[in-house]
Amino acid sequence: MTRLDLGNQARDARIVVDDLTAEQTKLDSDVEQVRTRRDRDRGRMDQGLVSNPKDLERMQHEMESLERRITSLEDEELEVMARLEDAQRGLDDLTVQLGQLEERNGRVEQDRDKRYAEIDAELTDLAARRGPVVAQVPADLLALYDRLRAAKNGVGAAALRARQCSGCMLTLDNAELAVIRAAADDEVIRCEECQRILVRTEDSGL
Repeated sequence: MTRLDLGNQARDARIVVDDLTAEQTKLDSDVEQVRTRRDRDRGRMDQGLVSNPKDLERMQHEMESLERRITSLEDEELEVMARLEDAQRGLDDLTVQLGQLEERNGRVEQDRDKRYAEIDAELTDLAARRGPVVAQVPADLLALYDRLRAAKNGVGAAALRARQCSGCMLTLDNAELAVIRAAADDEVIRCEECQRILVRTEDSGL
């Protein structure tokens, strides 16, 4: 799962947790209000402040209604609390996964940056070593090499090894090898297939 997917899931889980928390808070407040009203009316009845039989009967009915209301609200609150616990566990799990993913990403980025630094150092070294060599190459040969390198995905010259061009992997036939064998050491030889400059080596098979 990607960082974006986990982040979206964690965001949605947080919304659910926040909504359920707000719902539980409201139910707590509602229960407290009903209990306060019930306790107030019960206190008035216990103190004998209600003497009219009809008022007393009405308040008794109201007390029963308040008790039912409290029970109903408490049941709702228990249900919300259970859902909130499940939602919080889901959010906690996603948070852990996000943390682990961030840690892995951090290690990968460190490894990437280290490799980039190594490559930069290698390129700097190669550039320094290339300078003196380039200075000895004839201008027309260097221009040809640069054109081929631009056209051949950065590879303008390829070694000839075991009768094969290492640029296009074409195996040269005997006639082609004979031509190369007869050519002067400073003559520029090119692969007939890919047109790269062929560099003759001890392993060319000539």
